[in-house]
Amino acid sequence: MSSYDRWLLRTENTTYAVRIAGEGRWAELASWGPHGTETGPSPFAVPHRTHFVTPADAAPAEYLPHGLRPFSGADLVVRRPGQERGTWWTFDSATQDGDRALRLTFADEEQGLRTALCYETVPGTDVILRWTELSCTGEEELRLERFDSAAVSIPVTDGARLTYLTGQWSQEFRRTQLELTRGRFEMASTQGVPGHAYAPWLAVQDAAEPAEGATPTYGVALEWSGNWHMAADAEPGGAVRIRAGRVPHEGAVRLAPGATLTTPRLACAFSPDGLDGLARVWHRYERRLSGERLERTRKVLYNSWEATGFDVDAAAQLELARTAADMGAELFVVDDGWFTGRHDETGGLGDWFPDPANFPDGFDHFIDEVRATGMDFGLWVEPEAVSPASRLYAEHPEWVYRIDGRPATLVREQLLLDLGRRDVQDFVVATLDRLLGDHAISYLKWDMNRPPTERGRPGGGPVEEQDLDAAHVAGYLRVLDHLRARHPHVTVEGCAGGGGRIEHATLARTDVVWPSDNTAPLDRLAIQYGYLHAHAPHTMSSWVTDSPGVFDPRPRSLAFRFVTAMAGVLGIGADIRHWSAGQRAEAARWVSRYKEIRDVVHRGEVRLLGSPADATCGVQYDEQDGARTVVTAWNTGRLDGAPLVPGRAARLRLRGLDPAARYTDERTGTVHGGAHLLHYGLPFAWTAQYDAELVVLVRQ
Repeated sequence: MSSYDRWLLRTENTTYAVRIAGEGRWAELASWGPHGTETGPSPFAVPHRTHFVTPADAAPAEYLPHGLRPFSGADLVVRRPGQERGTWWTFDSATQDGDRALRLTFADEEQGLRTALCYETVPGTDVILRWTELSCTGEEELRLERFDSAAVSIPVTDGARLTYLTGQWSQEFRRTQLELTRGRFEMASTQGVPGHAYAPWLAVQDAAEPAEGATPTYGVALEWSGNWHMAADAEPGGAVRIRAGRVPHEGAVRLAPGATLTTPRLACAFSPDGLDGLARVWHRYERRLSGERLERTRKVLYNSWEATGFDVDAAAQLELARTAADMGAELFVVDDGWFTGRHDETGGLGDWFPDPANFPDGFDHFIDEVRATGMDFGLWVEPEAVSPASRLYAEHPEWVYRIDGRPATLVREQLLLDLGRRDVQDFVVATLDRLLGDHAISYLKWDMNRPPTERGRPGGGPVEEQDLDAAHVAGYLRVLDHLRARHPHVTVEGCAGGGGRIEHATLARTDVVWPSDNTAPLDRLAIQYGYLHAHAPHTMSSWVTDSPGVFDPRPRSLAFRFVTAMAGVLGIGADIRHWSAGQRAEAARWVSRYKEIRDVVHRGEVRLLGSPADATCGVQYDEQDGARTVVTAWNTGRLDGAPLVPGRAARLRLRGLDPAARYTDERTGTVHGGAHLLHYGLPFAWTAQYDAELVVLVRQ
């Protein structure tokens, strides 16, 4: 097969072209962009000379092992027992299903390794899924020391602009950028979850182009709920090459003769319309992941945590429930503190039975009282955790991650169950089946508040044979899959101390996720701005809480807090028992308005208008048929009563509207021309009392 043989993969608006090169030793990217770009010369085919690197090191290779690619960063490192690292494979075969799927196979008969590079397009999106299958074909086991999912090459002229999401607990999803001209950028997590510090998501642009507008923008996101890494290398051949994959807990995974390991999927996305356009590609993909559950109404919830903490009793909870129902809430969720032994952080986890002292008339009677208000009922659980003082730990200390002869570290006064064990999975499944089967529960919030520390499994065999991270992920996903199949009516919320475990494997199995424990208005606005670059609004749970709150004393109105929470899936978490009648009435009005537009927010095309660093910013949601446009807008500037610019209103220039159409403000009746909104923008006369707005424009 010559170096000119190639295969095309077509998405809704893009073409991805792959060819065999290097005399049959590797596959490389020929082009990736809008339909038609595959007809010209490859953007990587720039005449150049490269000394001190091999041709494979300089190539835009799709996936190469150490051996063929010794210098620039291999995607696969394999060792046979007693042998040096190194794989030297050749192309074996190709299987293509139209222009929607492709499988390229390479073999190293000497080493006993067969590798399949797998590609699959996602209908209705501009996303291509890539993963790798590694099979041991020899008589000796193989040690996989690195096994990334895929590599992606991006053509740039003089370096790349990388956009990624950083943070820490309570400061997740902060949009961050750097320019990579030479060298390597890498981010990772070894916390057993994707973690708060980095999201497994990256966007790449040519640094010579602006971040927004008609700028070709590439993105990748790893579908993995455990340890991971993602690296970007400025290659000597002129491209920036991205590779990503999971990180095995013990540094290597054994592959037995006849066995096959399948890597996590790497979603690869492209937009010609900058970071804002790429966000819409990811949103369409995540709506696809939701499937039929996208049509499920994301109900306005009230969560009791910030009002009562661990002090859960039926009377106080019912007072909150009745007040929340009067404001229009549709779902009441009892958070931590409802089960036996749970009076503070030190006890109870693992013993998942309602505490009779908290519910003297019975738990079902309490649920019936909540449901009598017209709301559904939901419950918080943390099924991976166990308290040392619990009955579960006394009966099954072997279920906890630990290393024999070493002390156990308490994080948040708790230990972590080894969910990779089948008996632990069965316990969690039975516990959730009992709770959801015995009680009228229609919403489950799954939390996880501590990473694995002493990650050992006594009695599990030699440590080098244990792939504990992958086993835990498999157990976690097995339980979520069971929930969806056995309890399809239950809405599932994913949480890990806030945004610690948000990626496509989780998003495909939950209905909403909790991006951060921080609900302070200005902090939350920045968190949600970053989140919406990578994830869809129908997945983003957000609460209105008290001001000043736990995290941020900066004053913001009740309107600001509601409009912020309405940018995703609206919830309320304040102690509403202490709200005035006026505040409750205002809240009821906001809830009512939200119910009228949530279908547009959750399913519409999203445009991010400015950022929280701007004095005025917003989010625009366009109904699929263009009939309505919803704009959430905020003033993040000073609140001293003075206009932002003396004598002038702030404006948000809308995008994507029909310039010839006319748009009527549903609340005020004001008519705007489409061209006017595109050119001049939507005006806002901010004051100290007026710092946020929800505008609904109806196309005439």
